[in-house]
Amino acid sequence: MEIVSANVVEDLAPTGVLRASINLGNPVLAQGTPEAPAGVTVDIAREIGRRLGVSVEPVCFDAARKSFEAMASHRADLCFLAVEPAREAEVAFTAPYVVIEGVYAVPLDSEGRSAPDIDRPGVRIGVKEGSAYDLYLSRTLRHATVVRGAEGVEVFQAQGLEAAAGIRQPMTAFVADHADQVRLIEDRFMEIRQAVGVPRTCAHETVRFLHAVVEELKAEGFVADALRRSHQSPTLVAPLA
Repeated sequence: MEIVSANVVEDLAPTGVLRASINLGNPVLAQGTPEAPAGVTVDIAREIGRRLGVSVEPVCFDAARKSFEAMASHRADLCFLAVEPAREAEVAFTAPYVVIEGVYAVPLDSEGRSAPDIDRPGVRIGVKEGSAYDLYLSRTLRHATVVRGAEGVEVFQAQGLEAAAGIRQPMTAFVADHADQVRLIEDRFMEIRQAVGVPRTCAHETVRFLHAVVEELKAEGFVADALRRSHQSPTLVAPLA
């Protein structure tokens, strides 16, 4: 293992502990409870801590926007978020370690058959506030409108919206549980590139270290193994940068 410079250790863990912001609201990346989190993001955080020679403190949240806010307010040293322009102003990201997909669910009688069909006048799309797909749809939709809530499927159901947006795996489960009411639009509307992030104030050396670690963990099968352990598909591993 490459020796990590003291500057990188100080930059990433200024308190002597690596505080890793974990989003339990994304069940592909993290599972468990705030007291006992698990999943690929937790495993990567612990591996980074091992290489730094410091202990890791998971700081858990139920939404990506809260995880982002923890980074912005210096309550966390490291985050696991989707790469989005709105975040890149404050967060320096590595290349992605996992790529997941954003998909729509619609009522059974919807005219929508493909993802582009949803961007029509009068279509309201339920999203989880501050999620990667909220940010993406907010900047790319031309005709449809976004309706934000604690969960996209909840606001979709509560307000009788025309579509709900979300991550493929939990959206597939939602549709299976409500098959008499909704169906999934199979093609994705976006790729969600999940990466490790640190504040823009971190040194270039620190970002280079994290980028190299992520690439190594992908190449050696660490990320795939972590996904398997958490009952997620190893096919989600991002290509090498």
